[in-house]
Amino acid sequence: MTNLWNFSTAGKLVFGCGAVQQLGSLCRQIGAGRVLIVTDPVLVEVGVAETVCEPLIEAGIEFELFDGGEPEPSITAIDRAVEVARGYQPDAIIGLGGGSNLDLAKMTAVVAKHGGGPADYFGFDKVPGPVIPLIGVPTTAGTGSEVSSSSVLTDTENAVKISALSRHLRPVIAVVDPRMTLSCPKQVTADSGIDALTHAVEAYTAVDGEAMQLGPGEANPYSGRTPMTDALCEEAIRLVGQHLVTAVERGDDLPAREGMALAATLAGMAFSNAGVAVVHALEYPIGGAVHCSHGLGNGLLLPYVMRYNLPVREAALARVAELLGESVAGLSTRKAAEVAITAVERLKQQIGIPERLREIGAREDQLATFADKAFAIKRLMQTNPRIPTRDELLGVLREAY
Repeated sequence: MTNLWNFSTAGKLVFGCGAVQQLGSLCRQIGAGRVLIVTDPVLVEVGVAETVCEPLIEAGIEFELFDGGEPEPSITAIDRAVEVARGYQPDAIIGLGGGSNLDLAKMTAVVAKHGGGPADYFGFDKVPGPVIPLIGVPTTAGTGSEVSSSSVLTDTENAVKISALSRHLRPVIAVVDPRMTLSCPKQVTADSGIDALTHAVEAYTAVDGEAMQLGPGEANPYSGRTPMTDALCEEAIRLVGQHLVTAVERGDDLPAREGMALAATLAGMAFSNAGVAVVHALEYPIGGAVHCSHGLGNGLLLPYVMRYNLPVREAALARVAELLGESVAGLSTRKAAEVAITAVERLKQQIGIPERLREIGAREDQLATFADKAFAIKRLMQTNPRIPTRDELLGVLREAY
């Protein structure tokens, strides 16, 4: 008998080259005649923001542009965006950019609607109701924020990344136009691409839905892996294996950009249901301390966590090797699983993701604190297929150091 499971994603997905030209009519469909675009100065400078404004102008949609987005957004950036939103009173908010801008748009939609400050909504299910309707327009192929239920911010005071998770944070419309990623710089393409792979691998190796261990009255935003998330992950991993190196080395290769855009969105659909786990738990304090991009931190850690999980996920990792294009015919399941780890390590090297934590500025005397902070993120411990101790997390960090 099939186990009971559920699945959620953005209200509507519009995918493909030229999708952004539909923004005006899509705004009309949700009754938004007045929108706030949340983006950053770089996307304004290179003309990407203009590409989004044009179909709005043609459709007679009024808009205000907020370009105060920043990498790994701080609470201060949220405060500035909320001030603009409260003054402008938009019918909808368009998040334009990488995951940082989309996450900034999400939290702006929450605070502008419900008041308080960002800290009131950190954790799971703290958003009391619907927010200002969100439209996600990604310009990178990585985070999947256009379809996810999370918003990740940086708590600069405590040097850790924190997240809000709520069904109300899923955009009502995701507009994924691969052409929007053509201007994405090489390093950002690499960091975001390995992030998409991390999402897919973590969701594919997550705890089985029926095995999720929760205490009395305890809730988790994730449901564990299901047949639906497995199918999405397999295609996302295959697409990354086929297209990521090309997208990094030849940024104007549209088929590679299209493949990676689809991979990122599929992985976003998967992980925002099945869950992410120890890679993300470890990256949050590391990224908060050394200020690396979220994707780079995840990509650096991924093979080390795969190796930690290997004893309980041999079959899944063996399949990952196949999906990445590795020849595993005649190998034992264990050997094939090890090939998957080697393949990810090689992919990292090909696209310039650092191998060791020391290379991104982490110090050995920080590892214990990283382990403590990661271990405290219980929802991500519960989603991992092998429930770690604090000392085991420290062991993974030492391997990665």
